[in-house]
Amino acid sequence: MAHRALLVMDVQRDIVDLVDDGSGYLPRLRRAIDGARAADIPVIYVVIGLRPGRPDVGPRNRVLTNVVRDGLFAEDAPGTGIHPDVAPRDGEIVVTKRRASAFSGSDLDLVLRARGIDSLVLAGLATGGVVLSTLCQANDLDLGLTVLTDACLDTDPEVHRVLTEKLFPRWADGLAVEDWLTTLAP
Repeated sequence: MAHRALLVMDVQRDIVDLVDDGSGYLPRLRRAIDGARAADIPVIYVVIGLRPGRPDVGPRNRVLTNVVRDGLFAEDAPGTGIHPDVAPRDGEIVVTKRRASAFSGSDLDLVLRARGIDSLVLAGLATGGVVLSTLCQANDLDLGLTVLTDACLDTDPEVHRVLTEKLFPRWADGLAVEDWLTTLAP
């Protein structure tokens, strides 16, 4: 049986404010987190955090240049913190990344290998950002993949739809949170 972990990615205060569409995203994600914990599946949080002075942001990176211009994702800013509705418990791992993928500029690969994790369940904001980038890199690392399709959101619903219905199924199992939870039942 695969050793899996649930990745909760970029569910940070400022990102929730930008992306959450009022459809019950945070309670749905909370159900997935609680289900993973009840099934002894590690929950690993991934956040984007940029260093003071932003030495890790190059001028050719359009997205991060705009983020810096808008004053977002500084490591010490309150809006960079994980949303309190889905906050980690004491002892749960929080990985800080510097780019879109959960693997880019972080120690996520080291954490996964040290824990023998070979399969990931992905959830996060935004579908066309962290979820897509992480899925591509995890696929290249030969990790087993599941995407919780309704535990991902994007500012563009059509981007979310195309990714979850057309692209992601090429590399991952796509399940709604409630369907995934039924697979965890003993």
